[in-house]
Amino acid sequence: MQVGQTTDEIDRLVHKLTIENGAYPSPYNYRNFPKSVCTSVNNVACHGIPDDRPLEDGDIINVDITVFFEGYHGDCSKTFLVGNVDDFGKYLVKTTEDCLHLAIDICKPGRRFRDIGNCIAKECFKMGYTVIPAFIGHGLGNYFHGPPDIHHTVNDYPGTMEAGMTFTVEPILGQGDEMVEILEDGWTAVTIDNSRTAQFEHTILITNDGVKVLTVPD
Repeated sequence: MQVGQTTDEIDRLVHKLTIENGAYPSPYNYRNFPKSVCTSVNNVACHGIPDDRPLEDGDIINVDITVFFEGYHGDCSKTFLVGNVDDFGKYLVKTTEDCLHLAIDICKPGRRFRDIGNCIAKECFKMGYTVIPAFIGHGLGNYFHGPPDIHHTVNDYPGTMEAGMTFTVEPILGQGDEMVEILEDGWTAVTIDNSRTAQFEHTILITNDGVKVLTVPD
């Protein structure tokens, strides 16, 4: 990630590496999504479509990658700092990643799905941010999206985790209002007050005695 790079260049790189490794970019043509990766810059909460806009000094950008490999999907994302990001932006990014790891750490058999959202909301509000509630984590495996729904704010979603379940945890934290709107392309979600957001995501597996993060190297 560097000043002057375009998100189209990121998309081409992700597509190339995915195909070279015998996988398929899950977002490509998924419900008419036109690219192989989501790139969400600054006030784009998620599902940003790569284009020819050069990244600018001080941008923050989330890159959301999902690939289909040997019959299964793996989904992850990370927010990157471009050039000289101000301290408020850096703190937003750090807090979002901290919230992700705090939520993953509580996961285990018998834990309620709703505990994830309660954990994230508590930490998020303590740090002075908002959770963007419109977007949730999800189950995945040989399907791209499915149950359980993983909410990242206070909720009453039913059910408990069981060994063998795989799903994503992917909180989006914002510096302003929690509301977003979808642009005319049908995908790009932007904050209504133009405030910045950050997101981090992992795919996790509930094991017999805890949790394993699948989208990190062993």
